[in-house]
Amino acid sequence: MATSKQVSNGKLNQNTEHPVTEQFKETLHESVDAVAEKAAKAEEKTRETLKQGAQTIEEKAQDAQAKWEQSAVKKYAVENPVATAGIAFAAGVLLTSILKK
Repeated sequence: MATSKQVSNGKLNQNTEHPVTEQFKETLHESVDAVAEKAAKAEEKTRETLKQGAQTIEEKAQDAQAKWEQSAVKKYAVENPVATAGIAFAAGVLLTSILKK
């Protein structure tokens, strides 16, 4: 009488009494491998895109910092901190009164 599993060289082997099940199992393994390969490629592409995006953001931040360092607004704010605070307060009061109406 044949069993569904046989032991050969200390390893458990599947008997081929169930060819449909074996084919289904192989198909599933191939599908999982294909999905894993596509997911790996998608992950790699996403990481590269994010890396490029981070570099672009860093460059833009450096450009903005350089522009701020050279701006007249920064110079005025450093030379007149009390006036700058007063202007900011007045702008906030004005904006609040406009938005309440």
